[in-house]
Amino acid sequence: MSELGVQRIDDELWEIPVGAVPGMRVPARVFADAELLGAIERDRSLEQLANVATLPGIVEASLAMPDIHQGYGFPVGGVAATEAPDGVVSPGGVGYDINCGVRLLAMPISFDDLGERRERLVHEISRSVPVGTGGKGARDGLRGVDLDHVLREGPRALLDDLGIGSEEDLHFTESGGRLEGADPAAVSARALDRGAGQIGTLGSGNHFLELQRVDLVLDGAAADAFGLREGQVTVLIHSGSRGFGHQVCTDYVKRMDAVLGRYGIELPDRQLSCAPMSSPEGVEYLVAMACAANFAWANRAAIADRVRAAIRNVLGPSVARGTRQVYDVTHNVAKLERHHGRSVCVHRKGATRAFPPGHAELPPEYREVGQPVFIPGSMGTASFVLAGRQGSMERSFGTTCHGAGRQLSRTAARKLVEGGELRRRLEEQGVAVRAPSARGLAEEAPEAYKDVERVVAIVERAGLAARVARLRPIGVVKG
Repeated sequence: MSELGVQRIDDELWEIPVGAVPGMRVPARVFADAELLGAIERDRSLEQLANVATLPGIVEASLAMPDIHQGYGFPVGGVAATEAPDGVVSPGGVGYDINCGVRLLAMPISFDDLGERRERLVHEISRSVPVGTGGKGARDGLRGVDLDHVLREGPRALLDDLGIGSEEDLHFTESGGRLEGADPAAVSARALDRGAGQIGTLGSGNHFLELQRVDLVLDGAAADAFGLREGQVTVLIHSGSRGFGHQVCTDYVKRMDAVLGRYGIELPDRQLSCAPMSSPEGVEYLVAMACAANFAWANRAAIADRVRAAIRNVLGPSVARGTRQVYDVTHNVAKLERHHGRSVCVHRKGATRAFPPGHAELPPEYREVGQPVFIPGSMGTASFVLAGRQGSMERSFGTTCHGAGRQLSRTAARKLVEGGELRRRLEEQGVAVRAPSARGLAEEAPEAYKDVERVVAIVERAGLAARVARLRPIGVVKG
């Protein structure tokens, strides 16, 4: 349990005061209720959050969303803004799966229309989208890709070179699917080798493709803007930058760790290794991170193309053509933004941008209702579509959580749940399952995650985002 002297600020916000960990420059704050805080205190995530508050240049507070759990250096669900250009950038504040994110597709049919074709569609998607670790992805990734073009331009390169995706897809992607300043020269040969052949592949671990139905609309105006209606079938894609992003993070953690002394940086945890964003190491990390972010957006675009191909094969070309992208949003990235009158580098690790109505960076179609936010639960529970609210700008640098958040380690989940039994249970609940490994399935069991309904309620009460629609799983493809 935590011994950091956590203090309650209000019903949804708790604070670890400056001084709880030597070297803290700002307080550490977590959005949670009392019950969730008790679950959060079982791992080292609050200690990690307090350690983040020691980073040079951090402003206001280190923050954590209600899905916080222990990660590498930074907790997953952590947010930290450092003042530009003299504050630091930390690869651990982005994570190994750079621009892991979520893309929601909305189909032009209802669950009733889908009917008995549900199993066949899940099977066809599982055949079309490679899953698992590097080997299979390397064999089955998209062919004919100009990797340098992808690293510089993201999914725009796939559209221009191979006709994959559409202008509408780019329009409904965070940052248009491209971070500026990407240059493959900042990326190691090892990263390029690991990324080769992996575009269009799902990966393993907590990555998934989920076929869903909209079972409840909670905000009719926002649902109309997002093109969602009760009974509709949707597809949620969760994947990232695969081995490419992992290697970028590995390379720069090692490089920054070697120069901490040069910049006079002392840290309570070397996993927080960082460098001033104006330093050569900081500048080159941001360039390499942009390459990985662009890779991840292209990866999800290629996966979406394969999903549409599966839909075409099972349901026909008109349904495939009518399957539109609601939005694509990242939850592992560092971005230069303006908040509270200053330019800052916002690290979002397992945390999602949640800009409110009226924000200039939103597509005009969504500007009246706010940015779409996706908070998945688990294979056996609901996921939520939300819209960003003004409270996120005031309280969390325009950020909310990215999921329910783990409450059991993968090892603990395997001890509690047997994969084959979980598969049977899900299928009895009407969820068709495709997963190559019973072990991997058990690691992602619903019991391993916090209660998504509680997490989302805290987000809403805190004013970070508001619920728009609830989605129920009807099929899942796991890596």
